Amino acid sequence: MSGDRAAPLRAVLLRACAAASLPAAGAAVIRIGENALWRLPGRVVARIGRPGQTAAAREPAVARWLDDCGVPAVRPLVAVPGPVEVDGRPVTFWHELPPHRAGTAAELAPLLRRLHGLPTPDLALGRLDPFVRLAARIDGAATLGAEQRRRLHGRLAELEAAWAGLPAGRPTAVLHGDAWGGNLAVTATTAYLLDFERTSTGPPEWDLASTAVAHGTFGTVTDREYAAFCAAYGADVTDWPGYPVLRDVRELRVTCYALQLAAADPARHRAQAHYRLACLRGEHGPRPWAWTAIS
Repeated sequence: MSGDRAAPLRAVLLRACAAASLPAAGAAVIRIGENALWRLPGRVVARIGRPGQTAAAREPAVARWLDDCGVPAVRPLVAVPGPVEVDGRPVTFWHELPPHRAGTAAELAPLLRRLHGLPTPDLALGRLDPFVRLAARIDGAATLGAEQRRRLHGRLAELEAAWAGLPAGRPTAVLHGDAWGGNLAVTATTAYLLDFERTSTGPPEWDLASTAVAHGTFGTVTDREYAAFCAAYGADVTDWPGYPVLRDVRELRVTCYALQLAAADPARHRAQAHYRLACLRGEHGPRPWAWTAIS
């Protein structure tokens, strides 16, 4: 963990804790990525979002709704019902889970099936936007030349048009929005959903495509694990005619995320980001491409 990254976030944390009347002595970093997680006294976790992240306002409400529906989810602190804003950053507070590990594909599938079967709540979830922040990430891709950025913008426009023409699929449902094993915490007794930043309504296939891409593009989910995922959910999204569009959008998303990280830290992330881009251009043969996870 870089002290340079943690220091300004610690200042935000201290101010948020003071505003929420929560102790912060001995606060320790759990993880710093797009969001920053800190462990506080009393088995409390603080989650610091990106500046201007409006979705944080609904995350505690989504978690409470899931709990009311009997779907295990990380619990927000009752004493702090909404985010505390510090310098434009939303800070939310959650009960710390017992010791846990990331979930497997087969463990994630039943919770997604339950989630997709729930009635839409009276919450301002909004409609899924699979292209959110992509144009900005392309514009900010400092390791690319102008022509490479132009081509990525062209690819983005192609996929936006393809998304608008998706064939009919499963009924619209509440989506997790970022459904992968890292957003499932498995304890000795229970598997809990977490991270509801991208929860919205839309095609359930979007949630399923995340694991399908991990299998078919990243190669991090084995054939056996993917078969278990499909069996546990009751469907294989790759059988749907619209899947290639969802796959291509997800591949572009994770490539643009890598390019964003490469712009901030070229030494660590440029090679992987540009490898992904070369794969999308067809320079490394057919999938899977064995992309390496980055954060």
